[in-house]
Amino acid sequence: MLPPLLVRRLVFTPLLFVLTLLIVVVFPVAYGVSWVLGRERRRAARLVRFALAWGTRESAAVLECGWLWCRGRAHDDRHYDIIRRYVAALYSVAERHLGLRTEIEGPRDRGDGGDRPLIVLSRHAGPGDALLLVHHLLTDYQRRPRVVMKAQLQLDPCIDIAANRLPNVFVTPGGGAVEDIGRLAQDLGPRDALLIFPEGGNFTPERRHRAIRRLTQLHRKDEAERAAAMRNLMPPRPGGVLAALESAPSADVVFVAHIGLDHMATAGDIWRRVPLTEPVRARWWRIPAEDVPSDRDARTDWLYTQWERADAWITANRAPAPQ
Repeated sequence: MLPPLLVRRLVFTPLLFVLTLLIVVVFPVAYGVSWVLGRERRRAARLVRFALAWGTRESAAVLECGWLWCRGRAHDDRHYDIIRRYVAALYSVAERHLGLRTEIEGPRDRGDGGDRPLIVLSRHAGPGDALLLVHHLLTDYQRRPRVVMKAQLQLDPCIDIAANRLPNVFVTPGGGAVEDIGRLAQDLGPRDALLIFPEGGNFTPERRHRAIRRLTQLHRKDEAERAAAMRNLMPPRPGGVLAALESAPSADVVFVAHIGLDHMATAGDIWRRVPLTEPVRARWWRIPAEDVPSDRDARTDWLYTQWERADAWITANRAPAPQ
């Protein structure tokens, strides 16, 4: 069960500062030790440097949020600037020390303020893909992201403070996420983007099999068969997507398929694959609002069709799994 807000703020926020200070103090020793670990030394050094950057950047973002609160601006749009600087800094550090490179196919939307709102539907696979998406939405698309995310992420102080001051949805099991997503989409502005991961969590083969079995048990035979034919994705859960489309009928829809983080499900996977030798590749495609079906059943079929398109792109572009 997630601790209440007061406990999170009084425990996890000070803990962030303590851990960051500890990293700063022990960094010279840890970095030095990393260079005597034989052939693994460079990998360890990269991760130590990234941990230092993560702690200091997150601590700085939390302090900035505190400064806005002291000035009576706890719900100011300046929080988007804080998030932009925070994720951009992590992105830059990951480029320098973890070998991160991104290649994006598809439109780069730099339209003016009169553009349409967006509903962004992305696959969820690998560590950090949500941060990468938020980074690109804030920079390349110049959008203000609204994110549907798991409630457990509020254990992270920066997410807990900044994201709760902006329009976002934290999903808990049985917590009425569909209704919350519908309300979140109701007032999407021309520079807003609602980010949803329709699979409901990071892809794993086990979760995929459970999702297909669940569709079968619910007697949704057609969806189960289509889901079984997609080897790289879990079947999309249409409830939240349909609620968003109904609440924001003028929004264009952007789909995102990506590869490059797929085989990094555990800490051991991350250790073995750092530095990244292949780029994180993504395919974005945008569908105008007028081309989105209006009927609920037709929208579910359309969502599966777009998911099948994403699955086909992943199959055609992904590299073999590392041995």
